[in-house]
Amino acid sequence: MDTVALQSRRIVSGMRPTGKLHLGHYHGVLKNWIKLQHEFDCFFFVADWHALTTHYEDSHVIEESVWEMVIDWIAAGIEPSAVSLFLQSKVPEHAELHLLLSMITPLSWLERVPTYKDQQEKLKEKDLSTYGFLGYPLLQSADILIYRAGQVPVGEDQVVHVELTREVARRFNHIYGREKDFEQKAEAAIKKMGKKNAKLYNLLRKSYQEQGDTEALETARALLKSQQNLALGDTERLFGYLEGGGKVILPEPKALLTPAPKMPGLDGQKMSKSYGNTISLREPEQSLTEKIKKMPTDTNRVRRTDPGDPDRCPVWQLHEVYATEDQKQWVQQGCRSAGIGCLDCKGPLIDAIAAELRPIRQRAEELSSHPEDIRRIIEDGNEAAREVAQDTLGEVRAAMGLSYK
Repeated sequence: MDTVALQSRRIVSGMRPTGKLHLGHYHGVLKNWIKLQHEFDCFFFVADWHALTTHYEDSHVIEESVWEMVIDWIAAGIEPSAVSLFLQSKVPEHAELHLLLSMITPLSWLERVPTYKDQQEKLKEKDLSTYGFLGYPLLQSADILIYRAGQVPVGEDQVVHVELTREVARRFNHIYGREKDFEQKAEAAIKKMGKKNAKLYNLLRKSYQEQGDTEALETARALLKSQQNLALGDTERLFGYLEGGGKVILPEPKALLTPAPKMPGLDGQKMSKSYGNTISLREPEQSLTEKIKKMPTDTNRVRRTDPGDPDRCPVWQLHEVYATEDQKQWVQQGCRSAGIGCLDCKGPLIDAIAAELRPIRQRAEELSSHPEDIRRIIEDGNEAAREVAQDTLGEVRAAMGLSYK
């Protein structure tokens, strides 16, 4: 099943509050959020429960980081009026759906997630042999499915998490989507489409189910999405009926691959708090200048007159993100011919990063002076998120026989 429901324009994404945001977060996530916020119905959340999976022993870091992170989001360009910003732990429906999904999710599905063993290896200093750490990919699935999001913005390394979410949704729909009178309700829903559309739907359904015509399947999906007079329950039922399954209670989301340049840190490795090689979004200009000036360069370039190789230099990796084409050519020629020194090379880089961070830092300072506004934004977002989440959970409970009406 590859269901595209009415929520296809909805996007969900979150970020863990485990310290100061840095340029890696800005270029890898926030810039994309800023673009998407005007194209989709966006739900962006502070993933404080996810932060506990690795920081349960020093949870004070989470509490200190939550509000500062929201300030950084807004300072960077996220518009509270255009999106829903909320705290994961203030929407308890995430936890309940996670619990309910855990009842049907095979243990092997979680153990095979590549990041499970990778993170345990990278974070050897932490005891990650916990139920919460094993189950965090399923909590991510609940984060997505509780809003019935159609797409999830991720990098290539996170596609596997979206695939797990699709498998969980598919399994849930297979187990709980077959109502006792499913076929009768589906046929009744078809009649509500009108004679012409009902006939077309039936022809397309037959072409797909009997001949495997995937083009007919896509046409039928588009037809369903165009129906204005169908209730959401009927639409979900017809999506499932179209593909020979049951009612689609939890639509399968798709990965929205996002271009995100690998942001190098001050030492040439990926920028990460754990490596201590970051430039924060609110880095003071004096501190920024000192950090860049102290960056290591090509080790073969001992003297000012020695020619260098930019490909061996961490500074060049930052130039690839920030420099114009003319500046890149200047660096390449000047370094290889010893026409410029390493401090000369770092000057334009300092200017470019400082120019990018200056408005973000100034806006963050303004926002920090009005903490009540930040809390009000989050409270409004919590309310909006809960309204959607409660609707989904109501259907999930009913499908599982837990509504007790």
